Amino acid sequence: MTSPTRTRPETGGKTKLALLVIAAAQLLIVMDGTIVTVGLPVIGTGLGIAEADLDWVLTSYALAFGGLLLAGGRAGDVFGRRRLFRAGLVVFLLASLLGGVAQSGGVLIAARVLQGVGGAIIAPAALSLLADTFPAGPRRNKALGVYGAMGGLGSVVGLLLGGALTEYLGWRWIMFVNVPIALLVLAGTFALVPGTRERGGIDLPGAATVTLALGSLVYAINRAGSDGLTDSLTLTFGAIALVLGIAFAAIQRGVRNPMLPATVLADRGRLGANLVMLLMGAGQLATFYFLTLYMQTVKDYAPMVTGLAYLPFAIGIGIGSGAVGPRLQARASARTVLATGMAVATAAMVWFSLLTPDQNPLITLLPAQLVAGIGLGIGFVAATIGGVQNVAPKDSGVASGLINTSQQIGGALGLAVLASIAVTTTQNQPAATAAREALTNGYTAGLLGAGAFYLAAVLAAVTLLRPRPAAQPPTRDQAPSTDHVGTAPSQRG
Repeated sequence: MTSPTRTRPETGGKTKLALLVIAAAQLLIVMDGTIVTVGLPVIGTGLGIAEADLDWVLTSYALAFGGLLLAGGRAGDVFGRRRLFRAGLVVFLLASLLGGVAQSGGVLIAARVLQGVGGAIIAPAALSLLADTFPAGPRRNKALGVYGAMGGLGSVVGLLLGGALTEYLGWRWIMFVNVPIALLVLAGTFALVPGTRERGGIDLPGAATVTLALGSLVYAINRAGSDGLTDSLTLTFGAIALVLGIAFAAIQRGVRNPMLPATVLADRGRLGANLVMLLMGAGQLATFYFLTLYMQTVKDYAPMVTGLAYLPFAIGIGIGSGAVGPRLQARASARTVLATGMAVATAAMVWFSLLTPDQNPLITLLPAQLVAGIGLGIGFVAATIGGVQNVAPKDSGVASGLINTSQQIGGALGLAVLASIAVTTTQNQPAATAAREALTNGYTAGLLGAGAFYLAAVLAAVTLLRPRPAAQPPTRDQAPSTDHVGTAPSQRG
């Protein structure tokens, strides 16, 4: 049984500053999921990383981030959310410095893992602090909309910034740029409330088993793409992933303070929102990976040009999350909003499949990005709000971590699967096929696979989320109910 310590939300200008700090932190950690993408070819050459292993620079961050998010959320609940938020920023800052001075691929990947650990501490604390700061109702939904928009926009900002830094300052500045940003966010934490605290422990065995299980699964998928399903290491790591997954489920049933309480996913709406977010992450990270390789390997774009070519994606995210998404959210059910966003994103992936080596970018590359950005912008905001609504106060940190976990783990698994599909498609092209055409065919196969993930997200939204119920007038002794995320009764409004 927990005995929470409550904090009253701040008012006035301080809440605006708090939202800015929280949004900046979310932008920072999401940005770092993609900021290395544009620089991958240069990083591979500089550190001697084989092309087949380059995706580990992306997936190592996503796995550590996603695998430890739930434990990070619980740690914030127990030790204090503002305290953990600050600690995570310090870890992230130091890891970025390590990555910037890395002299080998192994050290860079280790630094990316540490960045993921820092992100896993920051993200759930940030979302829970947002709930502690803003009372339930329109103000919180607006703040959640800003936070959710950072989840989509951060990825594109990473691509734009990564291209500019790689082109003009060198790829190491992809890591170093995090240092001043983290310091500024750290300085702004005085505006944050200390946050709600709950008594209890942290499920470290659960965190360890699920992270190792996911890492083993991603390695098995990557290995299957290069060496086949019958390869001994593919089978070995697949078996390890299965055993660890079963162990995680057993631990969750028996431990006193499970990393993933059953009550968090008992609500079909939250389950559906997290599944949609997982499928969005699976398609989005792979999309950036393939488009970057297409632009730099096939089209021979410089890193800066590649970054600028992602501007339509950024504009689309802004339209979807800042204009279209909130209006749909006010007029339609979460099911309708999520299904609409994912249907738009699916159509964009089909459009991307029309890419050819010598095609004018105005025909497919740029306009399809705009459409994809709008669809994903709509989806990110709706899924973020759906993933944390109506959760009990004691589980708010876990619910906050879970929605981010879904995105990161989806990204790692989706990239592993789709990269294998792309490599296999390229290798199976007829011998007479030109190299640029073979590569493009592989990338478009991967992009169609991303579209399949988005289509599955449409089905998940329609199946698991309910239509908005008809409004019921309150009785004389019953106040209107509101959605809440980790609020005490005195905070609801």
